[in-house]
Amino acid sequence: MTTQVQAAVCKATGAPLSIETLQLGELRKDEVLVRVVATGICHTDIGMRDSPTRVPKPIVLGHEGAGIVEQVGSAVSKVKPGDHIVMTFNTCGHCPSCYQGHSAYCHELATLNFGGKRRDGTTAFAGAEAPTYSHFFGQSSFATHAICMERNAIPVRKDIPLEILGPLGCGIQTGAGSILNSLKVAPGDHVGIFGTGSVGLAAVMAARLAGAATVIAVDTKASRLDMAIELGATHAIDASREDTFAQIEAIRSYGLNHIVDTTGNLKAIRQAVEHLAPRGVCGLINTAKGADVNANILSMVLGGRSIRGIHQGDSNPDIFIPQLVEFYDQGRFPFDRLISFYELNDINTALDDMESGKAIKPVIRMPIPGV
Repeated sequence: MTTQVQAAVCKATGAPLSIETLQLGELRKDEVLVRVVATGICHTDIGMRDSPTRVPKPIVLGHEGAGIVEQVGSAVSKVKPGDHIVMTFNTCGHCPSCYQGHSAYCHELATLNFGGKRRDGTTAFAGAEAPTYSHFFGQSSFATHAICMERNAIPVRKDIPLEILGPLGCGIQTGAGSILNSLKVAPGDHVGIFGTGSVGLAAVMAARLAGAATVIAVDTKASRLDMAIELGATHAIDASREDTFAQIEAIRSYGLNHIVDTTGNLKAIRQAVEHLAPRGVCGLINTAKGADVNANILSMVLGGRSIRGIHQGDSNPDIFIPQLVEFYDQGRFPFDRLISFYELNDINTALDDMESGKAIKPVIRMPIPGV
């Protein structure tokens, strides 16, 4: 049995996505068929569209999907038809990282999320001309239906609108998790957040939630800095007009306990490390396209300072995503303020708006069946 879907297909490097009708094949025993209600767009989607090597093409991208379970494989017990779920990154479940509860660092992360197919080499989609690669982040949610795995299907409450929940599966959990899980920001801490896109603004909200005394937002877009102040930043620095680090020194002469960098700006990262308080930590989220970062070892040793990478906010999605939903429902984590909605046919406009900075977190609403 197959399901006919509308999907945005990435056919060529750097080219606009094309809306096509595809066939979604039968479920495997550990898979879940999901009617996608909405899916967020992340910079990783843009990066994969524009990379000639990171993912195979043609492929259906999309990895912040939220929807309703329609069918489950014979071995699936975690969710059932009718459940509301958020789809997140995929993991193996049996490597040392997964066993220890650190699934964000799964040993098979690259293969399972960027390989474009199942372990057995098959793809979920078939087009008119040739097979289309699937299982991007275990979901490929730029489509009206998606197949995810039991492991990356996260049940959520049914009384919260599904159309806003997809970004919790990647960008929002990454920013919030960097503060709450990775750096474990405590009440009274002093925090700097470099870059106030969706990930950075999620970190701002989480820092406020954690009780940080100082939350410094740094960006070059005044509108985003204004948003950062509204969402909980105590200070905003416009790096296009001000000396960022002179301002940080004026605000907190003893240095910052934690810095989260979402920019990948190597010069800024080096200077950020120099402005950490003793035993301070600089968390890196942006991969800077694999570049090397330099830091003064003497300063790091004598001050006990450190730099660490952060993937997916060190999230255990089964626990953390429902927790973020609760914070939202309590009015303490208003991530919906970052969202701009687009229809599937306008997905290329949404991608352009994210790339230009016009939209902080574009979300694609899928057509409603029969409407």
